[in-house]
Amino acid sequence: MPWALLSLTSAVFLGLYDICQKHALRNNPVVAVLFGSTATCATVWAVLLLVGWVSPASLPQALLVPPLGWLGHAQLLLKSAIVAASWMCTYVAVKNLPMSLAAPIRATGPLWTLGAALLLLAERPSFLQLLGVGTTLTSFLGLSVVGRLEGVHFHRNRWVGYMIAGTLLGSCSGLYDKLLLGRLHLAPATVQAWFSIYLLLLFGPIALVWWRRTPPAARTFQFRATVPLLAICLMLADFAYFSALRDPEGLISVVSSIRRGSTLIAFAAGVLLFREVNGWKKLPAVLGIVGGILLTLLG
Repeated sequence: MPWALLSLTSAVFLGLYDICQKHALRNNPVVAVLFGSTATCATVWAVLLLVGWVSPASLPQALLVPPLGWLGHAQLLLKSAIVAASWMCTYVAVKNLPMSLAAPIRATGPLWTLGAALLLLAERPSFLQLLGVGTTLTSFLGLSVVGRLEGVHFHRNRWVGYMIAGTLLGSCSGLYDKLLLGRLHLAPATVQAWFSIYLLLLFGPIALVWWRRTPPAARTFQFRATVPLLAICLMLADFAYFSALRDPEGLISVVSSIRRGSTLIAFAAGVLLFREVNGWKKLPAVLGIVGGILLTLLG
């Protein structure tokens, strides 16, 4: 199953992206980190677009971006708007929540994607896949109990609310990705290139307004290598993810579940690198979430 291998590849780079994101946001403004990472992605793809137009033979076929009509650009602008809203929510949440809580919450995204795929895309998961979703949901509830030990009450913590909102928006983006790549047959490079450029166009004015209206003491930004590095990890994760979705056999509900195997990497980093507490108490819930993902894959 090439799409499954691509999904696992995406999961690895997504886990590295989570680590870089947490490090880049430490004592840094969310808007500045978002602008820096999106500028990195947009610059890379703008260069590839230019090279592809001037000398297409010098690029691998997978990186060539075919011409796109106005409707295609409008569709990718909509995707960028959905992702921008999702990232604003999740970046704020990641900055204020322990990674060992934030990453597992984000990992519940396949639950919402699966539900929507059943209703909108007529996908039919197997019994094992449904069991996997149930296991993930039960584990998420267990994680909320452990979160109370750190003063994070899921039902009234606003950062948890931001993470859930960002996760739901991310699920909407995932469904839209399947439409763009699986049904409209856009190339992964086309989606990723223009989506990255439009993201910068959306975040640019937001960053400018933030800079002009924020007091100097509150907009102090410390550049770290993890700011561009998180963008590189995300580009690699997304390219593998988009390629998996383009495969007719790659169900969005299953691809999204496999991709969230990144939770293990992010959880381990939170406990080992960032010295977050209650790691062992969170571990059963995290393993339950990963187990749910494996059941979804086996199904």
